[in-house]
Amino acid sequence: MNTFGKKLTLTTFGESHGKALGCILDGVPAGLVIDEAFIQSELNRRKPGKSPLETGRKEDDKVEILSGTFEGISTGTPIAMVIFNTNQKSKDYDNIKDLFRPGHADFTYYHKYGIRDYRGGGRSSARETAARVAGGAIAKLMLSQLGINIMSGVCEVDGIKAEKFDFDHARKSKMMALDPDRESQQEEAILDAKRQHDSVGGVVLTRATGVPIGLGEPLYYKLDAILAEAMMGINAAKAVEIGDGIATTHMKGSQNNDPITPEGFASNHAGGLLGGISNGDTLIVKTHFKPTPSIFQAQQTITKTGEAVTCELKGRHDPCVAVRGAVVCEAMMALVLADMALLGLGKKMTHLTALYLDPKTDHTQK
Repeated sequence: MNTFGKKLTLTTFGESHGKALGCILDGVPAGLVIDEAFIQSELNRRKPGKSPLETGRKEDDKVEILSGTFEGISTGTPIAMVIFNTNQKSKDYDNIKDLFRPGHADFTYYHKYGIRDYRGGGRSSARETAARVAGGAIAKLMLSQLGINIMSGVCEVDGIKAEKFDFDHARKSKMMALDPDRESQQEEAILDAKRQHDSVGGVVLTRATGVPIGLGEPLYYKLDAILAEAMMGINAAKAVEIGDGIATTHMKGSQNNDPITPEGFASNHAGGLLGGISNGDTLIVKTHFKPTPSIFQAQQTITKTGEAVTCELKGRHDPCVAVRGAVVCEAMMALVLADMALLGLGKKMTHLTALYLDPKTDHTQK
């Protein structure tokens, strides 16, 4: 499946070393100002080659909008966007075209389809997430009209955990670090792994503020369930926590419950969700990324014919996926929340009467 969402759907296309990547975002309401500079700025945050902490592949990731807008405004029709690849080095992968890279999707793609694009992983490459960020940027523009703001940052690298969460600092940090006091240690862990021709894992914390009560579609399209699905769909994601997540299994009910006061919730162990519906508190999601499987150490593997061989990789790869993955987590959360906002329309008769029976409504604009 290459399409995500129900009312707001994102379909992505393209491969790591193909001509281009892109997406079609369908369901965006007409009348939204499409800020192309903002969309490009989001792609710039995710694009590779910005620092030694990332892959050396340099791509401008210049986005072009092909449809769905007129004079900078959404028309209500599908918005198509394309990002052309400009810095492929496909020859770096010639030596692995007949073998499977450990930790990669090569093995499963080949056995599922009987063919695979070995150049940078083809469709399974994390490069595909550029299209998600483009679509997520438009979702962010929608959410900003509702007062919803999404930010993220790296809260753990190689077991080095943040003790405070400064999202403004993360925006300025070259590794999206949330804790300025732990940043140098986390950065050194990444660089040390890189020097050892290895990689490290990390954890991204994504936060949404201004989320209204009522987003989520029980029972089988719960907000927490779809957020988990969205985050787990990101390359190299291995686990997702909502709120206190795993830590709640070590609590008693009296500790885990969030007391409700006239001023709001006294705590937020639930991470802004109850019964699969947003409760109006801050939405908190942690996404755990495995170490990048592309490492420059000799590894045991087999060929397509089952022959035992040694895999020795070339190319350019991120030593820690979480660094650029943080921007992708924001995009996926934005797509989910925008989809849920559209799904929530019409859940009450007052929604319909306000739209169709309000004498002040300009029905010529429908």
